[in-house]
Amino acid sequence: MTSSRLNALDRARRHAPFLDTLAAGHPDDVERFLTKGATDALAALDLADSQRPIADQLRHHRQRLALVVALGDLAGELSLSAVTRALSDFADSALDRAIAAAVERLCPGAPVEGFAVLALGKLGSRELNYSSDIDLILLYDPDTVPRRARDEPAQAALRIARDMVETLAARTDLGRVFRIDLRLRPTPEVTPIALGFDAALSHYETHALAWERAAFIRARAAAGDHALGERFLAALSPFVWRRALDFGQVREIGRISERIRDHYDTGHRFGAGYDLKRGRGGIREAEFFAQTHQLIHGGRDPALRLAATRPALTALAEAGIIAPDAAVTLSEGYALLRTIEHRLQMIDDRQTHSLPDDPERLDAVARLHGLDDGAALLALLAPPVEAIGGLFDTLIETDDRPRLPRSPDGLIERLAKAGFGDAERAGRIVEGWRARRYPSLRSAAAQQALEDMLAEIVDRLAAASDPDAALLRLDAILARLPSSLNLFHLLEARPRLLDLLSAILAHAPTLAQDLGERSDLLDGLIDPATANPRLDRDELAGRLDQACAADDYELALDRVRAIVGEYRFATGAGIIAGNDPLDAMRDYATIAEAATHALARRAVAEFAEVHGQVPGSELVILALGRFGGGALTHASDLDVVFLFTGDFARESDGGRPLGATRYYNRLAQRVIGALSVPTATGGLYDVDTRLRPSGVQGPLCVSVDSFLAYQRGAAWTWEHMALTRARTVFGSDEARSLVNEGVRSILLEPRDSAQLISDAVAMRRDIARNKPPKGPFDAKLIAGGLIDFEFALHCTQLRTGIGLDPDLRRALASLIAAGEAPPAIAEAHDLLTRLLVTLRLVAPSLAEPAPTSHALIARACGQADWPALLAAYADARHKVGDWWAAVGGADAITQGD
Repeated sequence: MTSSRLNALDRARRHAPFLDTLAAGHPDDVERFLTKGATDALAALDLADSQRPIADQLRHHRQRLALVVALGDLAGELSLSAVTRALSDFADSALDRAIAAAVERLCPGAPVEGFAVLALGKLGSRELNYSSDIDLILLYDPDTVPRRARDEPAQAALRIARDMVETLAARTDLGRVFRIDLRLRPTPEVTPIALGFDAALSHYETHALAWERAAFIRARAAAGDHALGERFLAALSPFVWRRALDFGQVREIGRISERIRDHYDTGHRFGAGYDLKRGRGGIREAEFFAQTHQLIHGGRDPALRLAATRPALTALAEAGIIAPDAAVTLSEGYALLRTIEHRLQMIDDRQTHSLPDDPERLDAVARLHGLDDGAALLALLAPPVEAIGGLFDTLIETDDRPRLPRSPDGLIERLAKAGFGDAERAGRIVEGWRARRYPSLRSAAAQQALEDMLAEIVDRLAAASDPDAALLRLDAILARLPSSLNLFHLLEARPRLLDLLSAILAHAPTLAQDLGERSDLLDGLIDPATANPRLDRDELAGRLDQACAADDYELALDRVRAIVGEYRFATGAGIIAGNDPLDAMRDYATIAEAATHALARRAVAEFAEVHGQVPGSELVILALGRFGGGALTHASDLDVVFLFTGDFARESDGGRPLGATRYYNRLAQRVIGALSVPTATGGLYDVDTRLRPSGVQGPLCVSVDSFLAYQRGAAWTWEHMALTRARTVFGSDEARSLVNEGVRSILLEPRDSAQLISDAVAMRRDIARNKPPKGPFDAKLIAGGLIDFEFALHCTQLRTGIGLDPDLRRALASLIAAGEAPPAIAEAHDLLTRLLVTLRLVAPSLAEPAPTSHALIARACGQADWPALLAAYADARHKVGDWWAAVGGADAITQGD
């Protein structure tokens, strides 16, 4: 027994009520410490106690550990590193035991696999303090996470996570084991507390910000499935440790440094009440000084990738990145601050970092440390605090970002100068955001993010062609978003994104509405202007196949809708960003075809589970119209005909057999539902089946033989015209070939040209009479528009048998090459199509677009300005009208505009 141990125990009992209580409750541990020392007392602690529930075991052990570690610390027998390592090792063990218990309760006998705990912050670097919470990210592998047969992987992971948190964080008469903080996961306001491996990895690789990179410097696999956690961190390493940082990334790191101070006004200045962690010159500034240099240089020098602060400072000095004396100053100051932080937390077991304001309580902290009084403690701390603060000052860039005035009059004046037509209304909107009118803006973090970006957002919106409309649409988005943080973080990290968002808000009400309804579509805004304008078909198909693999049918439909919505939104945003609408229309069609194929296949499988299959038969989906031609707009529905191969007299072989005709008609209804029924994620496509034989009066699905027989013997001319754009989009290669060859043989049959033209002219007149154009910019229905073009093209295809390709542009090229269409008509068709595709986004009603959108529409149509577009539009209509008149004769001229 030594005097230092007795002195430590005496100080603990006099000045730390928490330690006094523990010492009274655990006399054997006190005696072992006094006689054998802290190291032996620690070694004697035994976590196993089968007589107690796991939660009580952990709380009991935590009390004993806190007592022995504190006494060893006060006696000078345990270094700061030894103290924090002992506390961190216990946290790891507690996490493992809580996870194992949770898995056992969920799936008795199942191994602990597929569920990993990543530790960040002080637990990640094994620098845990006495009363710290622990910063965790919880991951699961859907393929291996323990689960019951009825559970989805996500549900099972969530149950394990909640059980683990309850075991450790719930307060009982023995206290709690640890407070658990899960807010470092991506967008914690809206994401579940346990994240799927792939989803988490995707976020960090594509959308994460500099502060998230800094957080992962101290990340490690702490508990659960260590191999899974280490695999995740290995995959994430290139994201954290980048070999090259551009200026924007360095600037963002500097902004984090600013925010470390800006967020904490209380306890900022040194003295009584000083915040040891967050104050100027405090613990966090020492940590981030090291991490900033690690982020900048660690991508090229693996020796700098150390989690703990003091070893990292030493490595930075050895690498010549920081001065050796700076490393010593920071390291020694950090150690002293952490030690005094521990003294604060020993007193009442509170997660506090601030020196007391009250002189008597400040004296108690000083005396627990072995000093005379609070003045001596402040004198001890002042030099390192000032030195750390001075070094941290070198990291901070001056924030030269403008701020909006807070006063209503000043705000209105600023908005008026920026260019808002109704500055008072704009001011009320901004004041509403600042007043936390919407749930997405109510957190302190959201308000800070808003203020960081608000002036820049306002200036960018003011530069849009219609600032007031753009502001109103942004207001509608914020009203619907569950959280605004992701939006503001994206805008701050990617300035070009703000330009695109402003353009969408000003010009594309359809996309703005989509954004308001689904915040995850923000991901589709990430710089589509510089992305490859054509989508990756294989990637899309793979994602849809994975989505459709969900055990639950409704969940599969939800996931497909989410993915398709993302791709459609990105395609539309690409048009606003400057991509060619002709490329976009093909991408829209590719997305629709991939969705049709994936959902039809899932619907077929679901149906077969109940009704079996019809031997020697299968479903075929034939696309017509713009879908068949591979040329959809953002608003297009899907024109399809459902067919089946084989003998219509056969019967399915399942538990509830059906005759072939009834079987496929019910299956077709199931496919239509999969494509069109709104789910929790929203709708997908409207499906139009009116082009089937006999129209709405006929069966929904007919055999291929019946369909071809009808087309040969009973179809109207307009049905053969529609057949020129027929294209199979679902079915085996053999079945699709059967249908495609049958369609082609029908289109090549000889026909009466005069009757063909007469029927077409009469039908075009019926359309003009019953479905007039919606306005002068209805490029589809207006005289000389796309309907006239299609009539001229289809009549020529059927008359000559040339260019029988569902793709109108390829078909036209063949006709021009054969001398059956004027060469200038190709340019006219492209302009009309670009106009139609663009206006479906900019002016969905096809009414005359707002003048503020004229420049964007002209650019999308390949014209220099609006007058040039009007002239080109008139010329294109004239050329199309002339061609239709040449094909159909004098009676073919469509009256009116």
